[in-house]
Amino acid sequence: MAQSPNSEVLESEMKDTKPPIFWGDPARTGAASDFRSDVVTTPSLAMLAAIANATLHDDVYCEDETTSTFERDMASLCGRESAAFVISGTMANQLAVRSLLDQPPYAVLADAHAHIVHWEAGGVAHLSGAMVQSIRPLNGRYLTVLDAIKHAVITDDVHKAPTRVISIENTTSGTVIPLTELQRLKKWATKNRVAVHMDGARLWEAVAASGNTVKEFAQCCDVLTLDFSKNLGAPMGAMVVGTASLIRRLKRIRKSIGGGMRQAGVLAAAAQQAVLENFPNGQVDTKGILKSSHKLAKRVELMWTEKGGKLLRAVETNMVWLDFGGSGVDTKKWNEAGKRHRIKLDGKRIVLHHQICEEAILRLGAVMDEFLMATAKMPKSTKDERKSLLLARL
Repeated sequence: MAQSPNSEVLESEMKDTKPPIFWGDPARTGAASDFRSDVVTTPSLAMLAAIANATLHDDVYCEDETTSTFERDMASLCGRESAAFVISGTMANQLAVRSLLDQPPYAVLADAHAHIVHWEAGGVAHLSGAMVQSIRPLNGRYLTVLDAIKHAVITDDVHKAPTRVISIENTTSGTVIPLTELQRLKKWATKNRVAVHMDGARLWEAVAASGNTVKEFAQCCDVLTLDFSKNLGAPMGAMVVGTASLIRRLKRIRKSIGGGMRQAGVLAAAAQQAVLENFPNGQVDTKGILKSSHKLAKRVELMWTEKGGKLLRAVETNMVWLDFGGSGVDTKKWNEAGKRHRIKLDGKRIVLHHQICEEAILRLGAVMDEFLMATAKMPKSTKDERKSLLLARL
């Protein structure tokens, strides 16, 4: 994963390009003032230089050195046999789940809040033909072995769709699933012949927050997905990591849905550089770039709570979940206020990333003032009426 010797020269030349280009400039791209997601982070000049140095061979024929090297590096990082580079985290998850399933009927057990349930266009149903068993975790935060024991269908009863995969997401809504919990779940799943898929789109955040390594988390599942655009700044790209036989099967399925890429190196190079820049050690966050966004999240938490606001979840990584119901905040008006203050908001979830600027944090504070100070001045009867109205809408 070493940077090409020509990258520094190319990067220097591109800095002098007139007019200025968007690469390496979060202020120009808008990422510096965007709190909607960490997927809005934009690529650096070094990533553009890496693209210029990428090999241009055919990855469908497994001949592209840049892509193959990156796949081997990620497999090694995770302590697994093989890996496949794909376009997006959604494609990674869908291919991962499908590759674990053989003969239907079958079901996938997942958190009711999971990305594969709400944000992947029903892919589990139409690509895998699987029933989704979506459940609310007993602890209210993340799936554990107790949820699997309670809800997984492990039976020969012909009326039931047997649970063949448990899908977990780490982090889940910004909350880290502890390594010990994952180890217990994997042990139970293996004993009961159920595969475990880990959506690791934000596993980098879990590693930065917990101090555990990527490899330790990767041993707690049968197939792992990693994303390079969320808070790492790659323009796109994700990786599926697992056994050699699973990845061979996955690549055939990837081709069948149009996911085979010819000169894939131009994308793999940028993703590889994103890891090199932001997570250079690979196993732990030695550079502290992701931890910096966690500190920003704690700062935003304090800004909100000191003004009287309440939270829906504890802040562990780079997400802050604001309790709008308890503060009488209307989502539409909140988002509109963000536009007036020249920041992008998307409701109660505030996502911090390393490209957020100081000015954006101050503007976010001003938006908070608009709503929380107005609420503080309301008569109690009005507050109760607004709260009842919000609850009636739920």
